[in-house]
Amino acid sequence: MSKRPRLPCIPESPKIASLSGVPRPSSFACLQHATEDKSAIPYVRSTTSVTPEHAPGNLACLPHPHRRFPDWLKKPLFFRNRYVSVVSCLAKNRLHTVCAEAKCPNRDECFSAGTATFLIMGTICTRHCGFCGVQHGKPFPLDSEEPAQVANAAKTLNLRHIVITSVTRDDLPDHGADHFAETVRQCRNCSPEATIELLIPDFRGNQDALDTVLAASPDILSHNIETVPRLYPAVRPQADYQRSLDLLAYAYNKKIVTKSGFMVGLGETEKEVVDVLKSLYGAGCRIVTIGQYLQPSNSQVTVQHYFPPEQFERYEKTGRLMGFKHVFAGPFVRSSYRAHEAFHR
Repeated sequence: MSKRPRLPCIPESPKIASLSGVPRPSSFACLQHATEDKSAIPYVRSTTSVTPEHAPGNLACLPHPHRRFPDWLKKPLFFRNRYVSVVSCLAKNRLHTVCAEAKCPNRDECFSAGTATFLIMGTICTRHCGFCGVQHGKPFPLDSEEPAQVANAAKTLNLRHIVITSVTRDDLPDHGADHFAETVRQCRNCSPEATIELLIPDFRGNQDALDTVLAASPDILSHNIETVPRLYPAVRPQADYQRSLDLLAYAYNKKIVTKSGFMVGLGETEKEVVDVLKSLYGAGCRIVTIGQYLQPSNSQVTVQHYFPPEQFERYEKTGRLMGFKHVFAGPFVRSSYRAHEAFHR
């Protein structure tokens, strides 16, 4: 079995400094704020047991099993009758969800509410992002029956707002754009009253692929910016910040409602977060989600800090003042979490 490639370490921020020296294996804070600014972002240290090979030079690869979560990240269990109905429907139609594949902390809550975010084009991604828990490698051929199966499941679950996303398929000539479009058409036929939201990859900047998706007329086109541009080499190495902004701007100019989301806790500064919000607004994005990054496994980049709910409220207020129609920010917020509220509010 081949070894996993070592992920690049997250670059150091001007306001964040890594600790120097590890005298012995012990619990210690991965990063600390190095600023005297009294308005600095509230910060909770993340702790973990460290061995010499996990010294600060390899911060992106630190293990996390014994990290102590703050109280606001302790989520109550959700399990209601509709949970079983959702799981059964997905199994019957041989469908996947990003909720399960990406290890989303809201899965039980959403399933119990009778909703799910469909993951099409398989469960294997052609990219290896530093934050993502979805499997990567060589994917299987597309299933031509999948669009109809998604439509059937959406109808069975009586979804008012259908959210569809995919793994990135750089192996396909159109990057899966036609498969997205066919899924939208099938859902329109089965659930004409439902609104449809697509969360798409960047298609490597292929405008023809994007036009194919836009021609299907989704109600919302979502594309996540994921993090601040400085952290792209470690967090999103095969993507491009400006390319993502260009995608959103192109869709906005085609009169499509656009949406994006990103994570905090990867080592970004507050100024960088505000700059991302400004960039998204400038690209025509009017719906944005901001959530706490939680490391899916030891293979992903390490959480650098946990933000309390008050900091998310601060970001939410900042976004509203900029003019965003809807800003949904919180520790457990994900791009598709309670997505219907952003569109139907």
